[in-house]
Amino acid sequence: MPAPFLSYLRVYEPLRVFEGPSGSAVRAGLARGAVPPERLGRRERELCLRATVHGRLLPGSREERPVDVLVLGGEGGDPMVCPLQTRPRAGAALLAFLADEGPPLRRAVLAGAGSESAVRRLAESAVMELGDSAAHVVTASWTVPLPWFALVDADERQVRLGGPRRVWWRIPLAKAIGRAAQAERITREALGDAGPAEVLAETRSWLERFDRGSMVELDYGGLVELLDDDAVRADDSAAQVQRALRLLRVGDAEGAGACYEGLREFWGRVAAHQRDG
Repeated sequence: MPAPFLSYLRVYEPLRVFEGPSGSAVRAGLARGAVPPERLGRRERELCLRATVHGRLLPGSREERPVDVLVLGGEGGDPMVCPLQTRPRAGAALLAFLADEGPPLRRAVLAGAGSESAVRRLAESAVMELGDSAAHVVTASWTVPLPWFALVDADERQVRLGGPRRVWWRIPLAKAIGRAAQAERITREALGDAGPAEVLAETRSWLERFDRGSMVELDYGGLVELLDDDAVRADDSAAQVQRALRLLRVGDAEGAGACYEGLREFWGRVAAHQRDG
């Protein structure tokens, strides 16, 4: 079974951030062993399916198991850790489902799970497990949100086509915040407050909640399985987003629009697999 068709934006924080009682579950997960990034989607799907088999809406609990983690470094220095926080993220997704979907679909999905108000309380309780911290992972289905590419440079892309195929970028948090802020200013001045400017503002605010020594990772995740090797090599999404921003900055909205149309066509072909499947 292929990995879920999700892209990821992740933050890895220095291990020192997780000291004290609040970090005990993260440190326990680190001691148990990190999850390889290419296994992430399948791992979280496994946890969710296991919960369904046992009649639960949400995977796991803090009492049942340590937090799964991704890890950078650790050789000759402290590792940097990204807690997956699958249960609270699933709770947030369930709340979004309850807010966005109509009554017939909500009733069909929640059949046998209790009242909608009880399900909402369960989801809210799971989200509260994060405490004052923010989720270290955000995802998108069947595409990569184009504003995410404003955080990275084309030359920073890393590609692995042999073995587990993977496409990713990794940059210091401070650089990601600076790029998000600059792109937000450009798009706000050229296009207004909605759309890309809003996504960039939300992304910047999220990034600012983490330790300044952190690293940010943009990962195509399971989407790489929808792209053959030639498509991966030809993909210039980051370069096109940066070009569009440069054109907007000098007032060339038409040129920026042409970049956008090319990107929409490319990622539209990827998203079309959802209908084909």
